[in-house]
Amino acid sequence: MKSIHFVSLGCPKNRVDTEVMLGLVDRAGHRIVPEAEGADVIVVNTCGFIDEAKEESIDAILEMARHKETGSCSKLVVTGCLVQRHHAELSRDMPEVDHFLGSADFQHILSTLDGSAGREQVSETPKYIYDPDTAPRLAPERLGISHTAYLKIAEGCDRPCAFCIIPKLRGPQRSRSIESIVREAEGLVAAGAREINLIAQDLTTYGTDLPETPTLALLLRRLARVPGLRWLRLHYAYPTAVTDELIEVIASEPVVVKYLDMPLQHIDDKVLKTMRRGHTSKLTRSLIEKLRARIPGLTLRTTFIAGHPGEDDAAFDALCAFVREVEFDRVGCFRYSREEGTVAALLPHRVPEKTAEQRRIKLMRIQRDISKKKQKALVGQELEILVEGPSDESDYLLQGRHAGQAPEIDGTVYLTDGAARAGEMVRARVKKAADYDLAATILGAA
Repeated sequence: MKSIHFVSLGCPKNRVDTEVMLGLVDRAGHRIVPEAEGADVIVVNTCGFIDEAKEESIDAILEMARHKETGSCSKLVVTGCLVQRHHAELSRDMPEVDHFLGSADFQHILSTLDGSAGREQVSETPKYIYDPDTAPRLAPERLGISHTAYLKIAEGCDRPCAFCIIPKLRGPQRSRSIESIVREAEGLVAAGAREINLIAQDLTTYGTDLPETPTLALLLRRLARVPGLRWLRLHYAYPTAVTDELIEVIASEPVVVKYLDMPLQHIDDKVLKTMRRGHTSKLTRSLIEKLRARIPGLTLRTTFIAGHPGEDDAAFDALCAFVREVEFDRVGCFRYSREEGTVAALLPHRVPEKTAEQRRIKLMRIQRDISKKKQKALVGQELEILVEGPSDESDYLLQGRHAGQAPEIDGTVYLTDGAARAGEMVRARVKKAADYDLAATILGAA
């Protein structure tokens, strides 16, 4: 039996893959260790989405390889999207890595440990999707985050977006069955999760690839019945597939948080067409109006890309005006990254990186002012808070989140007095507001 250290990089979907590997090695009797120092085996799960993520992954691999040089580590395994995309180059340039596993080949982690696997196991087209019965995730409390969990309901994507490499990294869409997802949710809640965040490359096309074609709305109805689950949150909804049925479920199911993460990417019609998004500004505006009318108290999160090929000054000005007009609750903005193998990488009318970064900064400044106004409007209100534990800022504070704050990306509520344990739900009154965070005082159990 070996001691194994895992490094997980990138998005929550990657984190779930890491947790599946952790579950597999734990069930096989290996020992999971929190530090790389002294580990027999180190596993790095990489991200290969954009240049910055690739650089972070390369740096992590090289850092972990130093433990082989000192003799404390006997085997280095690298898996994930970076391997799926660049395994030939990595295999040639990184002799210190013992095994490479593609983005859908992490289920072979045990064969890399017992020595029966070859150096490279990378499926040409990723097809695997895990099932909790055959590939259990490590119990969340073992990772110190028992109160909240991510649940991947599908893998891969069939969308043709010009800027996106995900279909090549993750393969075509493949959805899990409702029964498999519900079983996993029940296990997560039994292990202490009070909040489950549903993730996929595209939540809204869930089930379209299955013979019985279950819908996301039907899945939500089933998950909302899991005993002990308090919050069920949706990430990565594609605007053209947000149906009236889905809207009704979000509005009517108490467990389903009134929160929707719906990446829009842009509002200018010419840019949307260049991006191959398949919808127009008219559809976007109509959908936002419908969502806010039918789901009272909705927190709407979106993301945009600044500097996509073909985005001229007028298009960016239209995007800024749109953000001011709509006043989203949460916004993320990324500078366009030219990714080899995508349609957008071949397009003319490129935007200089410096200009794209300036646009990104400007858009986020606009959103910061909007966020500040919305935050101030919460002062004096009573909110339900999921306590996460002691604050990162002070030993004298607790921290948590209200329903309009997704984990890791949307800010924090600092609880200035009262006592509660991680995973408990409390009522709190907001006393102060910053740009993205809140300070509140505990009133009692929720």
